[in-house]
Amino acid sequence: MSDLKKLKKDIHRWSQELGFDQMGVSGVEIEKDEEKLIQWLKNNHHGSMKYMEKYGKKRARPYELIPGALRVISFRMTYHFFDKEMSEKRIDDNTNAYIANYALGRDYHKTIRSKLKEIISRISEHSNIIEKNYFVDSAPVLERALARNAGLGWIGKNTNLINKNHGSWFFIAEIITDIELEIDHPATNHCGSCKECIDVCPTSAIVAPYELDARKCVSYLTIESKESIPKEMRKSIGNRIFGCDDCQIFCPWNKFAKKPVIDDFKPREAFEDASLKSLFKWTKEEWDEKTKGSAIRRTGYHGWLRNIAVALGNSKKETSTVDLLKSRKGDASSMVDEHIDWALEQQLSD
Repeated sequence: MSDLKKLKKDIHRWSQELGFDQMGVSGVEIEKDEEKLIQWLKNNHHGSMKYMEKYGKKRARPYELIPGALRVISFRMTYHFFDKEMSEKRIDDNTNAYIANYALGRDYHKTIRSKLKEIISRISEHSNIIEKNYFVDSAPVLERALARNAGLGWIGKNTNLINKNHGSWFFIAEIITDIELEIDHPATNHCGSCKECIDVCPTSAIVAPYELDARKCVSYLTIESKESIPKEMRKSIGNRIFGCDDCQIFCPWNKFAKKPVIDDFKPREAFEDASLKSLFKWTKEEWDEKTKGSAIRRTGYHGWLRNIAVALGNSKKETSTVDLLKSRKGDASSMVDEHIDWALEQQLSD
């Protein structure tokens, strides 16, 4: 066995020991995906995510991000998820908050980054690249395209990576290297004629197969956007206060998904089956404490209150809800107050 073949087998073994479910290797060329990215940006489907356009074509050129790059090693790690039946119950219960499955536990960046660092330390003697070259949703690279080429799954009509044997409830990460490891076969597409994800999207954000308009996506509206949520989108958000899983919940391939082996992603007690009212009462200090080490911090405290106000507006009409909304007026910002006013209108309407 050649040294490179042995090294690849070793990396696979190390990754499994650290809790990764799969690894694969691809080249660094993804020209067709670069063309799609440029068109997506031209359509302004990235909304206010200026960082998506900041690096432009560099996202599709790992060799510009890491000089000397020849290969990308992609990894897949499953996170905690509720099955379809339980997920539907959580969405339909408008008194409780729906938080995207990936954010219920520890911030995945922290968990996966530490594991990639360990793998890097073991293979560093084989590489001349000395700068940081491992990424967990933290660099201008088209991760899903690279993971697809590495055989980890195909990019589905919902734009998520889907694995034929494991569904889509997983994170992906990568190491960019100058080691000429053997390249794996790209994954083939198995979406077929199914369009379940398009049909169930609450805000019709999947504007065409394989094309997502982020400006309409609940995840964008409740996490990435720091502005007011458009009024025409608020009813459709329902009780989703951080992200959305609908296009995964109803994806037929997720019937094959397997539970994770990493305990870090187990739901925190503060987030599982939490009532909207209890979360809306959190002070800034409570929010800081209870979201420590959580991906939920990305939305910020004001975004958190904004999102819950909308969900309360969509919840069952109750005097206690009206009283709670009124009690939070003036506590945070004019943006939050505007969403509270909208929620009160919904609660008090005939």
